[in-house]
Amino acid sequence: MRNLLVFMALVSISVSCIVPKKQFDELLAEKVKMEADMLDMQSEIADLTTTKDSLEVALETTSINKDAIEKELAKTATDISNLQAEHDKLQTYYNNALNNSSKMTRDMKEQHERLLAMQETLDEATYSNKQLEDSLTLREAKVAELERIVNESQHAIGELKGNLSAALLDFGKSDLTIEQRNGKIYVSLSEQLLFKSSSIEVDPKGVKALQQLAGVLETTPDIHILIEGHTDNVPISGKSKYMQDNWDLSVLRATSIVKILVRAGVDPIALTPAGRGENLPVASNDTAEHKALNRRIEIIITPDLDKLFAILEQSQ
Repeated sequence: MRNLLVFMALVSISVSCIVPKKQFDELLAEKVKMEADMLDMQSEIADLTTTKDSLEVALETTSINKDAIEKELAKTATDISNLQAEHDKLQTYYNNALNNSSKMTRDMKEQHERLLAMQETLDEATYSNKQLEDSLTLREAKVAELERIVNESQHAIGELKGNLSAALLDFGKSDLTIEQRNGKIYVSLSEQLLFKSSSIEVDPKGVKALQQLAGVLETTPDIHILIEGHTDNVPISGKSKYMQDNWDLSVLRATSIVKILVRAGVDPIALTPAGRGENLPVASNDTAEHKALNRRIEIIITPDLDKLFAILEQSQ
């Protein structure tokens, strides 16, 4: 730049020596202008140099950033690939879960329906159990009432047996016996106490025994009295229109006993005459003594079990 100025000065001097002043001034003006342009160009060159340096720095920075961005892009691509794989995996899990959810929903619905059915069954069983408990309680109360009635009946029968035994102390075992079996009292009166052979009329001694028996029976409530006539196997003699065989004899004797008891005060409603004939012996008919045992009247006294049967009917 300095050499150029020196050169321009020499040219100016040389020209000034050769050319006219006007031309010289023009050249001088052009020179000044050129110097000004040169200064502008120098300033512009300096600016361009500064800009070039800035651009080079920016380029270097951009190159560095490019490398970083490329690395970041590579990392991002890897992350995207991993995320896509995870997404695909999660999508598979979701689809499986969705399918399983549908199956679980069906299973839960079935389980719920089973649960409702079981609950209904449980409710029915609970209701039935409550009914059974109530029924059991009622049955237990009825059983207790039955036991009370049976115990009272057995106690009354025991007392009745004692009273009958006391009332008939005047008569020996060969004439009558009193037994308690199966909740009943059996008073067995021999033929020799009551009747003559083949007769249906009661002897006075037998009437006395029956009257004493009636004195106890008429004061005993709630009993049934069955009068059974029994014979041996010997056919009767002196048949009549109303008595053809041992059946008739046994029935008519039972009826005669019933009439005496009624006249002595026993309630006729409680009395039932019956004839067994020779069909229910207490001994074989092979001797006179055994035949005598079979010819008898049995008075069977039973407690009135109507209350007991009523309770049993209610429990059915």
